[in-house]
Amino acid sequence: MDKHEIVQLFALEGTIAGVQEYGSGHINRTELVEMEKDGQREKYILQRINTEIFHDVDGLMENIVGVTDYLRKKIKAAGGDFEREALQVIPTKDGASYCRAEGDCYRMYRFISNAVSYDAVRSPGDFYESALAFGTFQSLLSDYPAETLHETIPDFHNTPKRFADFCEAVNKDVMGRVALARKEIDFLMEREQELSVLTDLQKAGELPLRVTHNDTKLNNVMLDAKTGKGVCVIDLDTVMPGLSVNDFGDSIRFGANTAAEDETDLSKVSLDLGLYEQYVNGFLKGCQGSLTKKELEMLPMGAKMMTMECGMRFLADYLSGDTYFRIHKEHHNLDRCRTQLALTADMERKWEQMKEIVSRVC
Repeated sequence: MDKHEIVQLFALEGTIAGVQEYGSGHINRTELVEMEKDGQREKYILQRINTEIFHDVDGLMENIVGVTDYLRKKIKAAGGDFEREALQVIPTKDGASYCRAEGDCYRMYRFISNAVSYDAVRSPGDFYESALAFGTFQSLLSDYPAETLHETIPDFHNTPKRFADFCEAVNKDVMGRVALARKEIDFLMEREQELSVLTDLQKAGELPLRVTHNDTKLNNVMLDAKTGKGVCVIDLDTVMPGLSVNDFGDSIRFGANTAAEDETDLSKVSLDLGLYEQYVNGFLKGCQGSLTKKELEMLPMGAKMMTMECGMRFLADYLSGDTYFRIHKEHHNLDRCRTQLALTADMERKWEQMKEIVSRVC
């Protein structure tokens, strides 16, 4: 079945004017679809869902439909542009949220016009706008029943579980690489007690379970092509119950690092406190007071935890033979790990400043 036949399974009006590959995503294959009716063209996004990563497609799409419908209603009630500020799932002709075709699963969204996304921070303003968008996302969903969401990737940010998996990879040493990574292994082992801080607080009821995005990179926010203002949060595959501080932390890990994720010159790796402060400002403005006192207190720990967890995952994959993260050179995952741990070490050096910035903004 070709892409035109798949498009025709969805509830669209008009005739197909074009289907072409679109975007730079690594998980789901994406096409831009153009439909023509009465001389006017409408654009849509067609995606093949990666079922090797997302096994429960029904649960995944139930999450996305529930959250997007909720967002659209909240935005409309507040007088916002719900057609641009939240994704809209296009149903199939049978009224389903996705279709199956020759063993693959496909979904469709309405295209967000006159908006762009960037893979890297071009300016502090971009980072601020992404923070504002993710904070607003958190605020709009603050009263959504997070416990009703499915875990699309179980234990995604269960850091103690990640540590146990890492220890297993160290003990097995199937590739004989432990000796090459002894310094990095020791770094993580020395911080074992910290790795359960956030999950322990959540279990104790001190950090509330919230609707979280879990992939809060800059490129998952659409920015208005003219004004540069944040328009819409996209890529909702990992929307799950989670901790707000982890969403905050993953953005800092990715966006406030002065170096590339796989930089081999570790002297270039540091936490940009200016970008960190920009993000704190934008995120908390977007949250509109919806975070608890403990959540605010734990924002710096969220940044450190997500950085350590990511480094630990890179290292575990390296020790296991690079079976999860795609690599482009020998020892690529070890390089990635070293960058994350160097960033963690710099956060430790700047810890009091990180806390002071949050305290001042609050």
